[in-house]
Amino acid sequence: MKTKNIFSSFKTLAFGLLMLTGAAVSAQQTTGDVVKQTDVNPGTTTTAGAVRVIDNKGTIKYLQSQNGITMLSNTTADVTTTTWQLGGTLTDDTFIDVDGNIFGLNGIALISSETASTDATDGSDAGTGTGYTFLVRDEATGDTKKLLASDIDIITSGQESFTANATDNGATLTTYALTGSPVLPAFSQVWVYRNGAKLIANVDYTVSASTVTLDITNDYVVYAGDTIEVQYIK
Repeated sequence: MKTKNIFSSFKTLAFGLLMLTGAAVSAQQTTGDVVKQTDVNPGTTTTAGAVRVIDNKGTIKYLQSQNGITMLSNTTADVTTTTWQLGGTLTDDTFIDVDGNIFGLNGIALISSETASTDATDGSDAGTGTGYTFLVRDEATGDTKKLLASDIDIITSGQESFTANATDNGATLTTYALTGSPVLPAFSQVWVYRNGAKLIANVDYTVSASTVTLDITNDYVVYAGDTIEVQYIK
């Protein structure tokens, strides 16, 4: 009777842990049968395997782990103890659906000096590179990937100069389209200079898409040979 109670308690604890794990990481195999692993042999089997338990009616059942959950069976003391723990190798695509709840990590170390990685490789393990990369999410697939700091297009800037020609002489509106058709930000982030003198944003010039238009009705005239410089940051 005592032996039965021990196995029954162990079964309940192990089953509860697996149910909790399944709820947290959404066990990805939801159909079909999972192949039974080799029975755990107390004192000799160290990782993986199937743990045999009995329910309160004496039915023999088996508990085992897969897909990122590591199981460790003791080999010296308490050899009938098997522990399930978070961590391992994923064998299936795995998604966690937070379903509107917060998913956070506490205790993350704060670094004050960041050195961007220059030697990060695809699919590398910890300890095989140096510096830091950014963890990003592929919105199309949900896949978590890493990105070199040098490849992050957070801030972009540009500069281009134009030389006014004869057709610009006295023209009311003069347009200058930037090479490569970059989409310019709001006029407050675009600076235009005529022969080194800054023009007034949204008064002396306007911005639309990749084109800057000079409004010559505001007390100045563009002459052939004038240098028009456009700078922007976004």
